[in-house]
Amino acid sequence: MKNIVNELQKRGFLDAMTGEEIRDLVENPITLYLGFDPTSDSLHLGNLVGIIALAWFQKYGHEPIALVGGATGLIGDPSGKSHERNLLDNDALEKNVQGIRRSLEAILRQEVTVLNNYEWFSKLRYLDFLRDVGKHFRLGTMLAKESVKTRLALEEGISYTEFSYQLLQAYDFLHLYDTHNVQLQLGGSDQWGNITAGTELVRKMRGESVYGLTWPLITRSDGKKFGKSEEGAIWLNPDKVSPYDFYQYLFRIPDADVSKLLRMLTFLDLEEIEEIEEEMKGSRYVANTAQKRLAEEVTRIVHGEAGVEEALRITKAAKPGSETSLDLATLESLSKEVPSLTLPAQSVVGARFIDLIVHSGLLPSKGEARRMILNGGAYLNNKKVTDENLLVVEELLIENRFLLLGIGKKKKMVLQIA
Repeated sequence: MKNIVNELQKRGFLDAMTGEEIRDLVENPITLYLGFDPTSDSLHLGNLVGIIALAWFQKYGHEPIALVGGATGLIGDPSGKSHERNLLDNDALEKNVQGIRRSLEAILRQEVTVLNNYEWFSKLRYLDFLRDVGKHFRLGTMLAKESVKTRLALEEGISYTEFSYQLLQAYDFLHLYDTHNVQLQLGGSDQWGNITAGTELVRKMRGESVYGLTWPLITRSDGKKFGKSEEGAIWLNPDKVSPYDFYQYLFRIPDADVSKLLRMLTFLDLEEIEEIEEEMKGSRYVANTAQKRLAEEVTRIVHGEAGVEEALRITKAAKPGSETSLDLATLESLSKEVPSLTLPAQSVVGARFIDLIVHSGLLPSKGEARRMILNGGAYLNNKKVTDENLLVVEELLIENRFLLLGIGKKKKMVLQIA
């Protein structure tokens, strides 16, 4: 069995370890865990790095545990935050926990243990916890944690509630060590303080060594936050972000970031990734070829083969001049991804194409619409319109219900007949 730590290091996952002996530890199968904060009812693209890390350990014969913080989510992790989170009630938290479980089970298709730390924290008595666990923490060490120092420097400060978070996460490690023989905790670099608090607690209370490993947080070369678009977070659950939008976000990643994401978000062999890197440097490289591979691979991991097929079908259908058949299923899917408008049949059949362009709001005036037609940038059902007096006849309707209007390469609208 190859050494998983060496593999992850080659792929850019390794930011810090609590000890080089981790490389020896993973020569044999171990149990490890990664925690997920239930602040929403879906995980997002930024969380995918951790899920992929769990999957890599799984591939190398180790047993991963995904821990959903049903209890710690009631407190809120101050790491990387400039102000206190809004505390969730139990109903909202349970909804989020179930949504995250769906994210994990969809991606980690092999059997994986998913635990909720509310199961053990709900049984703890506060005084017992302070006496048995709290006595092992020193304020000086806790105050020196980067997440705490950052918050103390701000006017808002940090509440006792959030300050106590590191005790709870440390106890998670202790509990999982006792009940599942967990020897390693994974996390992003912002979790280093919480992870080391756990390794220290196990050492003090059990006299045993456990370990932590972190990866660098992904940043984009263009300064934008990875996993965020103008519309918001790129969620993993398809009811929040469709496979098409998910695919399109990755397809638009800058060239400078593609290699890093291929290494950290896919299971492609490093040799193949290196070949893609070399192709990108060549004069014959076709723009966005690497992004297309990235988008397909990551969409396949998150949404399966059906999700990739849906994303590619809609992408082709939305392309001006596309030869893709615009059938009912494609238009219904596309109507969820681009602006759509419903009009009565009498307002559409017999109307001039130029009037529909203005009425739909794709262009503000008939003059601009005429210029767009003359310049070859106006489309009806992905076919270029060259006649400014074109009438929309019934035969042009797709399935007697839809028209696809297009202006330029990106502006689309699905027109539906009521």
